[in-house]
Amino acid sequence: MEELTLKKFEEAAEKVKEATLPTNLVYSEYFSNQTGNKVYLKPENMQYTGAYKVRGAYYKISTMSEEARKKGLITASAGNHAQGVAFAAKKYGVKATVVMPTTTPLIKVNRTKSYGAEVVLYGDVYDEACEYALKLAEEKGLTFVHPFDDEDVMEGQGTIALEIMEELPDVDYILVPIGGGGLISGIACAAKQINPSVKIVGVEPEGAASALAAVEDDQLVKLSEVSTIADGTAVKQIGETPFEYIKKYVDEIVTVSDYELMEAFLLLVEKHKLIAEGSGILSLAALKKLHCKRKKVVSLISGGNMDVMTISSMINKGLISRGRILTFSVQLQDIPGQLEIVSHLLNECNANVIGVEHNQFKNFARFSEVELRVTCETN
Repeated sequence: MEELTLKKFEEAAEKVKEATLPTNLVYSEYFSNQTGNKVYLKPENMQYTGAYKVRGAYYKISTMSEEARKKGLITASAGNHAQGVAFAAKKYGVKATVVMPTTTPLIKVNRTKSYGAEVVLYGDVYDEACEYALKLAEEKGLTFVHPFDDEDVMEGQGTIALEIMEELPDVDYILVPIGGGGLISGIACAAKQINPSVKIVGVEPEGAASALAAVEDDQLVKLSEVSTIADGTAVKQIGETPFEYIKKYVDEIVTVSDYELMEAFLLLVEKHKLIAEGSGILSLAALKKLHCKRKKVVSLISGGNMDVMTISSMINKGLISRGRILTFSVQLQDIPGQLEIVSHLLNECNANVIGVEHNQFKNFARFSEVELRVTCETN
């Protein structure tokens, strides 16, 4: 492993400025009060492409020879790297092909196409899409741009650490999402060279914790399946190169559940009026799992590419998990006045009815019964 130097990260930082927007830290009074730490958000969801991935993709493509670029680029991605490559390819005036899992949210597919890239949908998860992309690269002679298992890409992602530590030199903890491992590898390597005492905490979804599995077994582990709402980090196996950097520089890896992600999503919307995707809020959901107080903590909000239907689903499921929306059913006698009784009881509980279904056709023990199913907002 050729060590990435601080000079290389600084060179990358100058280059990626051509393709990125400033994402200054946002102090969070709410999350600070909740955790007993001083919490800052690094809102990479506010980038041109809606995610940090443009950094690594743009820098990688900038380091290629003209010949390599003119062959045409190809990559595999769960969505955000796809947009980064497509955006960078457009900047350099070259063609790009992106293989994405069939489960990729529509907004990520359409935005990738909007930058002029050809999109191929293949496989259920990133790993399957990547295998197919490598096959196409060989068949067509295209230049493959790996989303995370590449040191140039890692250098581009690591520029985030330089920005964080320039703005907050005495930061104690940086929380970083882990998918394939390129982001945390770059950030951890750069940050530790600036300040070896800074703690780097990786965060994975419980249903796709390939980095944690690898660290625990001290070898790469390929998960048999992944299941998480954080589609951008639904990776069965982290990259070989990132694994070496994670072992050397990352202090801890924690996991969060889908329910914790939904709660973090709601809080980010409510308290900061920011939209972030499931993978983007991993570090936010992990704040309460830190065993420290009175520290300066940065949570990296890595991306915000969500379609409206997903946003709606996240809000509704989050409200359900909070107990703010409740659905219940009750068997009633099939006689006049029963619905009025239920309405009166709900009114006494200060519940607002938002949906009612009156079903006479369900099989009951008694012929004269009906089912009433009610969905209400609770206060």
